[in-house]
Amino acid sequence: METELLSVVAGSHGREAIARAASLLRAGRLVAFPTETVYGLGALALDPAAVAGIFAAKGRPSFNPLIVHVASIEAAKALVREWDDRAQAFAEAFWPGPLTLVLEKAPSVPDAITAGLGAVAIRIPAHPVALALLEEVGAPVAAPSANLYTTISPTTAAHVLKSLGGRIDAILDGGATPIGIESTVLDLTGSVPVLLRPGAVGAEELSRSFGPLGHPSAMPEESSARVSPGQARKHYAPAGRVRSFSSPESLGGLLAGLGPGARAGVIARSARPEWASVAAWLQLPDDPAGFARQLYGALHALEDAGATDFFLEEVPASAAWDGVRDRLSRAAG
Repeated sequence: METELLSVVAGSHGREAIARAASLLRAGRLVAFPTETVYGLGALALDPAAVAGIFAAKGRPSFNPLIVHVASIEAAKALVREWDDRAQAFAEAFWPGPLTLVLEKAPSVPDAITAGLGAVAIRIPAHPVALALLEEVGAPVAAPSANLYTTISPTTAAHVLKSLGGRIDAILDGGATPIGIESTVLDLTGSVPVLLRPGAVGAEELSRSFGPLGHPSAMPEESSARVSPGQARKHYAPAGRVRSFSSPESLGGLLAGLGPGARAGVIARSARPEWASVAAWLQLPDDPAGFARQLYGALHALEDAGATDFFLEEVPASAAWDGVRDRLSRAAG
């Protein structure tokens, strides 16, 4: 299969590119597209055959559910059994945006979307290209990150092509994604909202507006169905050994233990010290939003440079860094 590249960032053919992508989706095909978080791999959410294509292209296990993207609150309501006041309040406060809500699903939602469970994850993306595409399609679109399962999430069309080129029908290129890590996921199926995955919308922001949040009682078993995506222990990971370090001194010890032929790549908030003999050292911004925006791109760059060992500097323990800390932890497995 040849993957078609459709650009909305070059020339005056953006509307044509979106129309072409929408026509492919309506025909049951797979199209990657940008959201404000990462690029998603889209297929018609209510078409089981199209949804099966997502799992096949990504090599994604069936126990890992998908997020459904819609263009309006009304479209979200059609996918759930009950849309209560809490759902309305969260949607009005944070949609369009990087918050996914998990609610009891309507019978029309295929079991493949929800890993056979009774809840569905939904959000309205804030990216103008994603919204234009959803409006053009006129139907809900399922879209996990557009990469092979457990590998680094894509924040550019080039990242998608690297991972899924030849496996999907098209990539809608809308430039680099502005947030850079996946959405916050909030489970509203119980009496207390439960934070299933941290992201750009922080727990403090959610609880400040809507009261205390719950947290999952335990991590799901690796082969068991999850109510939400992004709960695998190893995820967002480059091809190589990944380790974290807390200080230059601890990094020095790790580097000293590398074997012959190893190529070390480092992602840190601090500048490279003179003594650090590594293949590449990428310094990211020392603020949560800036770090998140560049994290996956940095991991891709180190991977493309041939790094065999990845060293990721630990980030502060404050709540503002929760989303980044979660991604670093899962990358290290």
